[in-house]
Amino acid sequence: MSLRLRIALGSVVVGIAVLVLKYLAYLLTGSVALYSDALESIVNVASSLAALTAVWFAAKPADQNHPYGHDKAEYFAAVLVGVMIVLAALAIFRAAWVGFQSPEAPDYRLDGLAVNGLASVINGGWAFLLIRFGRRHRSPALVADGRHLVADVMTSLGVLVGVGLVLVTGWRQLDSILAALVGLNVLWSGWTLMKESVSGLMDEAASTEVQDRLRALISEHGEGAIEAHDLRTRTAGQTTFIDFHLVVPGDMSVDTAHDICDRIEQAIARHVAGARVTIHVEPEHKAKHSGIVVL
Repeated sequence: MSLRLRIALGSVVVGIAVLVLKYLAYLLTGSVALYSDALESIVNVASSLAALTAVWFAAKPADQNHPYGHDKAEYFAAVLVGVMIVLAALAIFRAAWVGFQSPEAPDYRLDGLAVNGLASVINGGWAFLLIRFGRRHRSPALVADGRHLVADVMTSLGVLVGVGLVLVTGWRQLDSILAALVGLNVLWSGWTLMKESVSGLMDEAASTEVQDRLRALISEHGEGAIEAHDLRTRTAGQTTFIDFHLVVPGDMSVDTAHDICDRIEQAIARHVAGARVTIHVEPEHKAKHSGIVVL
């Protein structure tokens, strides 16, 4: 089992553990706000399962039906997680409304609040690991899972602060208002995640920094060519697809032109992780005099 799969599987285990702890905190206190916090943890487990499935599927090698690989599976998983987060927010709103109409006095026991705090500490540590690992290995599904956990931690901290206010003021409806605020935070998290994931599905270009690096590499290692133009990039999970036109002298042999392409591809592979390069070689009269000048 690869390290990415082990990390994704670990998210499922952590999610289940945190869900049990938060639901226990709700049972000990009867707080609607803590119930909404526990409800969000159900989404954490579901999103972790989606991320695990996506990471497993994206790791499959390219085949006849998917010649460009399966990397985009992670974006689909991230969109699915976003949808589940939005559904959880709606469920939280319902619980908050019912609690607001028929407020009950929660029993804010210290052990219940301590259990909820422990769950938040576990979530925070795991979220840090997920985001760091996901960014390093360019895994949208793991980054999405980690960012959702960060939102969950912030929500839990807000709930605990709000619980203190309920204890000070004695205002029962404040518990339901806190639950509604949790729902708004969850809803925003889901919307942001879906928007970013859809960008990946729409073949969003590589960052400006990566494109500038590519231009410099082509210029530096394309000795013998005249220019390069029509540079295009798109990202899909860990893979960055790169294609451009390379203009060479009309009398250059195919072997020489091929050697130049190999040199450029090797340089890009050293500096851009997961790069897949396609170069279209053109004769001198195709030069546009507006692309990348080869040094």
